[in-house]
Amino acid sequence: MKRREFLRFAAPASTLPFLVGGFSLRAYGRSPFLEALVATATETNRVLVLVQLNGGNDGLNTVIPLDQYSALSNARANILIDSAKVLKLSDRTGLHPAMTGMQALYNNGRLVVLQGVSYPTPNFSHFRATDIWLTGADYNQTKTSGWLGRYLDAEFPGFPTGYPSTAMPDPLAIQIGSLVSPGLQGSSVSMGMAIVDPNASYILPGGSDTPPNTPAGHELTFVRQVAEQTQVYSGAVKAASAKVTNKSTLYPTAGQNSLADQLKVVARLVAGGLKTRVYVVNLGGFDTHSAQVDSATHETGGHATLLGRVSAAIAAFQDDLALLGADDRVIGLTFSEFGRRIKSNASAGTDHGTSVPMFVFGKNVNGGIIGSNPVIPANATANDNLTMQFDFRQVYASIVRDWFGASPDELQNILATPLYNASQPTLGIIAPSAVSGVRTAANVPKEFALYQNYPNPFNPSTVIRYDLPRGGRVSLEVFNAAGQRVGVLVNAEQTAGTHEVRFEGAGLSSGAYFYRLQVRGSDIASPRDSKSGGGDFVQTRKAVLVR
Repeated sequence: MKRREFLRFAAPASTLPFLVGGFSLRAYGRSPFLEALVATATETNRVLVLVQLNGGNDGLNTVIPLDQYSALSNARANILIDSAKVLKLSDRTGLHPAMTGMQALYNNGRLVVLQGVSYPTPNFSHFRATDIWLTGADYNQTKTSGWLGRYLDAEFPGFPTGYPSTAMPDPLAIQIGSLVSPGLQGSSVSMGMAIVDPNASYILPGGSDTPPNTPAGHELTFVRQVAEQTQVYSGAVKAASAKVTNKSTLYPTAGQNSLADQLKVVARLVAGGLKTRVYVVNLGGFDTHSAQVDSATHETGGHATLLGRVSAAIAAFQDDLALLGADDRVIGLTFSEFGRRIKSNASAGTDHGTSVPMFVFGKNVNGGIIGSNPVIPANATANDNLTMQFDFRQVYASIVRDWFGASPDELQNILATPLYNASQPTLGIIAPSAVSGVRTAANVPKEFALYQNYPNPFNPSTVIRYDLPRGGRVSLEVFNAAGQRVGVLVNAEQTAGTHEVRFEGAGLSSGAYFYRLQVRGSDIASPRDSKSGGGDFVQTRKAVLVR
């Protein structure tokens, strides 16, 4: 058997699930004592927390389109949330009444709501759909590595050889639980480890005998080396956990909210100084085919309980990170393998559907709503589904590029598929002040450029992207069709690189708008409009707002 095949198939079975205080801890990788390899990772202390909502979340009872309420009443009267009890984010959109913590985050600019996220030709199987979301594959494509695994593979080449290292002494990724997410699978090995209890001590099985010089003996040597690396990593995890104590009083009582219990561990490890890039947590139960709500009060019931746990856990986690002084390092992203149908079924539940809202939370997000409320047919049938607005891989690309600083070329290698081109603009999820400035000289744009906004047409917001081959005084303004200025998006000195900003159309009427980029004092030949002065780069494009 080839080593790669052994790594993928034999290692998970032969690397025993070592018990840590009654819970399992598992790592995959070779010993750092085999070879020394200097990591070439981007210097960053930023963290992503991936929150998986297993089962397929009902987006229409999570992010509620108040402007579509009449049609929604026709489609799902037996599970509809009372509009008077919806937690308003705007006059048009609200959250489920159980999500008070998430509403508070939104009001404080700490939450992004992404509407209508899916992919072309979505699959309604839990297993296949989950695989697609975790690997970043097309509906008709199979990938053997995860999207985060490929990102970490690119950042830490050669892993596990040479790790832990001085540059990266900690696990690359951690799953809170007993199994490592397929999303963390690299090209040949998992890039992560799974833990439940980070504080307990344990003894690894070993052996002092010399394995025979046979294929089986070579693999036995490898398994022992895996154990050695596991021990080193678990020591780092335990040390980080012991450095801090959770400070937030918002956490539910231990054992009452498993997602909160997992995020509580993540907060300690982050604040304890681990350099780990990615954490994965999850909450199940979202496959609500029946009894989704209580018959008397639809704002209570099984789905409400789940959403309440998500909201309470994330709110407590954010509060804890702030109190621990670690909130500047962390953003979180929720996803579910699919949404639910527009029309409810006769069992007071919902069946497997297409697009679903996603949440991104943290101190450094560009808070608000990206995308528009879904349009609900006046007489929806059992087969009607929500329209996709954003490909889920564009969300991933926005995180990997703007939060972690990956280059466009790296994004193509990590996320591009025959049906998805990762070079399209990111979504402006990360606050402009926090967009990673990590770019190599090779990735600095060679010329000035102003790109078409995305999406276009848009409602209520859109992202505008532009390239600066060198720094300068940048002005980005928006005008209506009459030539009246309706917004100033940028008026500042900016460094060379690719920049993105979100234009919010709230309060503006439908119609054509023009956004103009001007960089003063440029000496590079560029497109110019008739108003440009000598040496200035000026370019204008049209965006269309549709209500």
